[in-house]
Amino acid sequence: MADTARTQFDRMTGESIPKLIMTLSVPTILSALVTNIYNLVDTAFVGRLGTSQSGAVGVVFGFMAIIQAVGFMFGQGAGSITARLLGAKEPRKASRTASSGVFCSVLFGLVISLGSAFFLDPIVRFLGSTDTIAPYAKSYLTYILLAAPLMTGSYTLNNLLRYEGKANLGMIGLMAGAMLNIVLDPILMFSFGLGIAGAAIATASSQILSFLILLGMFLRRKTTVTLSIKNVDLRPGPVLDIMSTGAPSLLRQILNSIATILLNSSASVYGDEAVAAMSIVSRISFFVFALALGIGQGFQPVCAFNYGAKQYSRLRSAFKVTVFLSESVIIAAAFIALLLSGRLIGVFRDDPEVIRIGTRALQLQMVTIPLLPFTMCTEMLYQSTGHRLGASFLSSARSGLFFIPSLLLLGSWRGLNGIQEAQPLAYLLSVPLSLFFVIRFFRLLPKKDGA
Repeated sequence: MADTARTQFDRMTGESIPKLIMTLSVPTILSALVTNIYNLVDTAFVGRLGTSQSGAVGVVFGFMAIIQAVGFMFGQGAGSITARLLGAKEPRKASRTASSGVFCSVLFGLVISLGSAFFLDPIVRFLGSTDTIAPYAKSYLTYILLAAPLMTGSYTLNNLLRYEGKANLGMIGLMAGAMLNIVLDPILMFSFGLGIAGAAIATASSQILSFLILLGMFLRRKTTVTLSIKNVDLRPGPVLDIMSTGAPSLLRQILNSIATILLNSSASVYGDEAVAAMSIVSRISFFVFALALGIGQGFQPVCAFNYGAKQYSRLRSAFKVTVFLSESVIIAAAFIALLLSGRLIGVFRDDPEVIRIGTRALQLQMVTIPLLPFTMCTEMLYQSTGHRLGASFLSSARSGLFFIPSLLLLGSWRGLNGIQEAQPLAYLLSVPLSLFFVIRFFRLLPKKDGA
């Protein structure tokens, strides 16, 4: 393990920054694209069942964001600490942190699964279901809950692999799960006649497969850190350290989930068509953002490793390269989506009212989404270097401080038009705040590299 750790350390702290970030970004971009493709395919297949079923997927997406939030909290928390420990040449401590993170993630997923199983009806109502959407949302959520413990574990394992600089291994697990979902969707939904329950079973099955493959990467010693029950440390100190470091991810995901719930509730006043349209727009927008997100995820291990190794000049260079690359790809993707906005909405639901509502919302988001990569990179900079308070505040700003108030205010003032305009306004308001935090961070960062 020592030779593997030394080789990885030399790579992360010595290889050319642009080459390193591109190398680490390609697997994460491919993973994000494939994952989002299967989300979009899932949405398209469900759209063939009806508008209410399409709306149900968007409603449950808010709850799945909570499951993802737990997995990301332990994955980002343990991953950030692990990468900094590897940068400081302490692989044994890194393995203990990784093992503890995975164990706690699965345990928390089990709590979510058991705790939610008895409250399906109030949960789907809280998530923004209408009377016609609720039965389908309940059916979909039932199967998601069964897989919740392994879903949280899968997100944690993937984040650990990324932070270690082994994103290519994570890509294998995620792509295998995504392909299984794409194959199972039409078979279970239409050939077996299971409808929306078939879509849920396909999603749950894909997450379980991803977990098993990702876990196998660690058990087969393809990684620098090793996972073992013996390495699990459940003392309050180490667990709270992981959770507090990952708290920005949890906060960001929970606020995103609350924002999705409020968006569905606000849109439901205007009918199932509005809920379906905004759900489709959210999926397409995230697909566009996933390109920039993949580059940002390639930046995270470089940032954490070099911060732990006190290679501050490389950290500065990595941030600049990441912002440039992520802005470049998202501008190109947003331009294409802007030109094809009406056609893209029609692919997922051939309903004139859904297309009308969705087209305007998508166009507004594509004009402003190029502002998002800079704020994303700033959040990742703070979290990857262990600046928990700043990372938590930044993570809560876009959804909590800007989007939710914008949605409530604009929705009450301008109706459906205001609901469509809330997210673009939140993108715009986030930029000055992120700029302040970036300037502050690099002013306080030591000018010279450490020993």
